[in-house]
Amino acid sequence: MSKFSDYSTKYENVRMERHDGIIVVTLHTKGDSLRWSFDAHRELPEAFHDIGGDPDNRVMILTGVGEEFSGPAATKGTTLFASRPTAQLMDTIQWEGRRLLMNLLDIEIPIIAVVNGPAWRHSEIPLMSDIVLAADTAAFQDSAHFMSNLVPGDGVHIVYPLLLGLNRARYFLLTGKVLDAREALELGLVAEVLPRDKLRARADELAADFITRPNLLLRYTRLLLTADLRRRLHELLGYGLALESMALMERPLASP
Repeated sequence: MSKFSDYSTKYENVRMERHDGIIVVTLHTKGDSLRWSFDAHRELPEAFHDIGGDPDNRVMILTGVGEEFSGPAATKGTTLFASRPTAQLMDTIQWEGRRLLMNLLDIEIPIIAVVNGPAWRHSEIPLMSDIVLAADTAAFQDSAHFMSNLVPGDGVHIVYPLLLGLNRARYFLLTGKVLDAREALELGLVAEVLPRDKLRARADELAADFITRPNLLLRYTRLLLTADLRRRLHELLGYGLALESMALMERPLASP
C-alpha cells in the first residue's frame, strides 16, 4: 500500500494535493506546462503506480498548468532520434511506455481529466479518463510520432481508433491533424467544453458528487468501464512499442 505522505512530493513533474479523498494530480515542468522528456516519461508511470496503490484516494482529478496541457508541439519532419538508439535505451522506453498506460488504468477510482489547453504530446493520457472536461482553448494532436518520423505505437494506435473510429483515426495519426475543442466535443473525445476559468469548478462539482458514493461502487464501476480498453492495451501496446523500436533500426549508427 502507498502512503500519500511518502509519494506526494517526490516527483519533479507531478504535483499532488488531496482533500477528503479527492486527489488532484497536476502535470507540469518547473511550474509551467508539462514538457515531455525522458524524465517525465520515467516519472509518470511511477506516480500512477503510487496513486493506484493508495486506498485513501477515492476520486482523481488529472490536470495541467499554464497555456498547454502537454507539449511541446513538434514541427513536421523533426525527429526525436537522429541516429539509431541503443538497445538498452529502447528497452527502457518500451518498459516505461507499457507501465505508463497500464498503471494509469490500474488506478481503480474515477478519473476526471481537466484539459486546460492543447495536448500536443501523449494526448491519449487525458482521453483515457472517465470524464474529460476541456477548455475552449484545448486541442488534441499526435505530434510526436508519424509526423516526427516515429511509428505511432505507444498507445495512440489503440486509444484514437477506439474513440474516433478506424479510418478517421488513421487520418489523424498519419497527417498530424489538430482537433480543436469543439471538434473533440462533436466527435465524442471530450464530455464538456468550458471556459478555462470554469473548468476546475466543474471538476470539483463532479468529484464532490462521486465522493459521496460507496468505495466499492466507485472502484468496480471504474474497472468495468475500462475493461475493454484494458484488454486492447494488453493485446496491442507491446506490439506497437516493438514496431516503433524496430523502425528505428534503419536510422544511421551514431558516430563513434
